[in-house]
Amino acid sequence: MAVDDQADSRDLMKWMLEEFGAEVVIVTSAREAIAALTESPGKYDVLLADIGMPEEDGFSLIRQVRALEAEAGGQIPAAAITAYATEQERQKAIDAGFQMHLAKPIELTELVLMIANLSGRGADNS
Repeated sequence: MAVDDQADSRDLMKWMLEEFGAEVVIVTSAREAIAALTESPGKYDVLLADIGMPEEDGFSLIRQVRALEAEAGGQIPAAAITAYATEQERQKAIDAGFQMHLAKPIELTELVLMIANLSGRGADNS
């Protein structure tokens, strides 16, 4: 599942991942993401979330996700996708509950490797 309030970013991420054979569910807000996750907790392998969203940002989203029981999706592997690319922002994302942080603009190879690592389908190079 990918969460981003910007249509261009959503479209690009969906296109990139579908070109690589992934099934992608796109939502536009933290509220939609929590609703989708709790309705079908086992459906999603990875959560990709933009940090800079209005109303509830990506930090708020990941804190809500991590507060869920594991059976309700609370342990889903998650990555922050953001224009905030400093080391401090990366650490802030990790501290909030994301496993990984990817700076925009997104590169397909980086995105695919990150998803493979998060989902346990690739070599862990961390």
